[in-house]
Amino acid sequence: MSPRARSGRATAGRPSARRRTRRPGRRRGRADDRLTGFVVAAVLAVVLVVTVVNWLLAHWWVLTALGVIAALTGGGLLHRKRRSARWEAVRTRGLRYELPRLDALHHTRFEDAVRDLMRRDGCRDALRVGGGGDLGADVKATDPYGRRWVIQCKHRRDGPAGSAVGTPDLQVLNGTARQVHGADIAVIVTNGRVTAPAVLFAEQQRLHVVDRQTLAVWASGSRPLWELLGAVPPPRRPTALS
Repeated sequence: MSPRARSGRATAGRPSARRRTRRPGRRRGRADDRLTGFVVAAVLAVVLVVTVVNWLLAHWWVLTALGVIAALTGGGLLHRKRRSARWEAVRTRGLRYELPRLDALHHTRFEDAVRDLMRRDGCRDALRVGGGGDLGADVKATDPYGRRWVIQCKHRRDGPAGSAVGTPDLQVLNGTARQVHGADIAVIVTNGRVTAPAVLFAEQQRLHVVDRQTLAVWASGSRPLWELLGAVPPPRRPTALS
């Protein structure tokens, strides 16, 4: 191969000097543009800050007024929060219900009452979850011993004269309390009656029934529910109460 041909192939295999020198120039141009934009933004920010500071120095009373308003607002919110917490603590410690009052409640308010009684007993996370698609759980709570409670509420406006809680109601609770909701203790609470077959089914399936008589003792006293029920599981974790 002639020297000229080899020289031609070598020249064709690498970019020309002109093409190589264009790219660094473009990059430097973009970098310069970004640096210029950053400098302009920084200058504008400094000018804005200086302007605001000078305005506030000239109108110092505005800053003072804003500080006073913020302090009063924050203090008021903190006071209301503390007062609400104190009232809630007093209310839950002294919470009592008589059966006629429970009978007169709407069924959702009855669920609220059961939730509040669990909170009174020390279940700080007690929550009403009843509603459409609740899968048999109206109230969930964790007691101070770490046990998970799942409670189904059956309110009867007519109290003991209303329809009795039967085995089908217990079957729903039995089918979802442990498998779906992870219950350690599954309970059905009613202000009405419970049929004898339902009580027997509950015993067989390790369910707990809080009938009208047990509810009266629990709601009007200060003993936690687990002290009124038999054969509850042992604590999950040691506590100051155990």
